[in-house]
Amino acid sequence: MPVNGLTWLVVLQLLGALLHQWLLPTLPGPIIGLLLLFIWLLLYGRLPPTLQAAASPLLQYLPMLLVVPCVGLMSNLDALWSQLPIIAVSLLGAMLITIPFSGWLMQRMIRRQQRLRGGKHD
Repeated sequence: MPVNGLTWLVVLQLLGALLHQWLLPTLPGPIIGLLLLFIWLLLYGRLPPTLQAAASPLLQYLPMLLVVPCVGLMSNLDALWSQLPIIAVSLLGAMLITIPFSGWLMQRMIRRQQRLRGGKHD
C-alpha cells in the first residue's frame, strides 16, 4: 500500500526537520531525513514493498526538481558570467585535487581487497 510508504517518507523527513531544529542546524532537515532513511534501509536489509510502491511514482517526477535550480541559474545569469573566472578556477582546482586523490584511493582499495583475498587476482 503506497500510503504506508509515503507515511514513512513523511515521518522520516519530519524527524530530519526536528533534528535540524534541535541538534544539527548546519544540515538541512530533508538531508537528515534522507540519511535516516538510508540508515533505516541498511538496518532493514531490503526495500520494503510499501516504500517501493510509494517511491516509484515519485521517481517519475524527479526531473521536475531540476526546474527550480535551472530557473535560478537563468535568472542570475549575469552574476554567473561576472564570476565565471573564479568559478572556472575553483572547478579546475577541485578537479586537480579530486581526480588524483580518487585514483590513489582506488589503488589502495584494490590492494587491500587483493590482500584480503590472499593475493588472488580476478
